[in-house]
Amino acid sequence: MNLPLIVPVPGDTPGKEIPSFRRIEPALGQVRERIRRTLAAHSPEPSLTALIDHLRTGCGKMLRPGVVLLAGECFGPLREEHVGVAAMVEMIHHATLLHDDVIDDGRRRRGVPTVNCLWGNESAVLLGDFVLSQVFRLAADLEAEVSKILAQTAVRVCEGELRQVLQERNWQLGEPQYLDIIAEKSASFFSGCGRLGAVLSHAGRDQVEALARFGLLAGIAFQITDDLLDIAGDESRMGKTPQRDFAKDKPTLAVIHLLRTIETPRRAEVCALLESTRDFRSELVEMLDRHGSLHYARARAAAYITEATAALEQVPASPAKEALIETARFLVDRTA
Repeated sequence: MNLPLIVPVPGDTPGKEIPSFRRIEPALGQVRERIRRTLAAHSPEPSLTALIDHLRTGCGKMLRPGVVLLAGECFGPLREEHVGVAAMVEMIHHATLLHDDVIDDGRRRRGVPTVNCLWGNESAVLLGDFVLSQVFRLAADLEAEVSKILAQTAVRVCEGELRQVLQERNWQLGEPQYLDIIAEKSASFFSGCGRLGAVLSHAGRDQVEALARFGLLAGIAFQITDDLLDIAGDESRMGKTPQRDFAKDKPTLAVIHLLRTIETPRRAEVCALLESTRDFRSELVEMLDRHGSLHYARARAAAYITEATAALEQVPASPAKEALIETARFLVDRTA
C-alpha cells in the first residue's frame, strides 16, 4: 500500500537553500537516503568506498528531484514511486557532473575538491558510469511509460552536451542555435522531471504537457543564468570553479550578444581574448557590462520564467504549484 511521505530523515536537509522546497523537505531527505543506500549496497569493493563516500557527501540544491516531487504533489500526495524516480533523476545528474568536471577541468564542486581533482580523470569518468549503471538497474523495475521518459531525458541531455562540444570556438554561433543547444543540454532535463512527476501522479495528458513545458522554459532560464554565473559569479558563493565555459571556448548568451553588438573590427580582438590562456575574467566582465550583454542575458532568463509560469495555467491552484513558481524564480534570482 502506498502512503504519503511524512517522516523526515535526520541530518542536514538537501535543498535547504531553496525556500520553496521547505514543503518537500521530508521527501527530499528520503531521496537522499535512497541514493545513499543504492550506492552503498552496490559498491562492496573496499577500494571504491572513498569515491562513493565523497559522492554521497556532495548534496547540492537537488533542483531536479525537487521539480519531480513538486510536480507530483500538484496532483495529490507523494508516494514511494516519486521518491524512487526523484533519486534516479539526481543520480543521473551526479553522473553528468562527474563527466562535466573532466571535460571542463573543474577543480571544485559544491565547495569541495572534485573527484577528478582528487583521484584523476579516469576515476571520475568510471564513477559516473557506475552511477548511471545503477540507474539503469533501478529503471528496469519502473512502469514502461516512466522508464521511457527517463531514458529519453538522458538521451536528450547527452545529445545537447555533444552539440555544445561541437560548437567550441564557434564565435559565429547565433542566439537561436545557442538556445536550441541548452534546450537539449539542460532544459530537457527539467522538462523530463516535470513530466515524470505529473505522470507518476496520474495527471491528465494536457496537465502532463503543461508540467513538461514549464520544466523546459524554466530549464532554459536556469542555463542562461548558470552561464552568467560562470562569467561573473563569486566562487566562494557558487561552490564551484567559475569561468569554466570560457576556458573551454563555449559560446554563451552574453558573449553572443556582445559579439553581435560591438563594431565589426573589434570582433576578432574579442574572439582572441576569449581563446586566451591568461586570466581575462575581470576584463571580459567589464566589457560585457559596458555593452549591456549581462543585462540582456538576465532579461532573457527572466522572460523565460514568465513563460514558464504561464505554462502552468492548466494546473490546479495549490501550494505545490506556488512552490514550483517560486522555484522557477529562484533559478534566475541567483545572479542578483
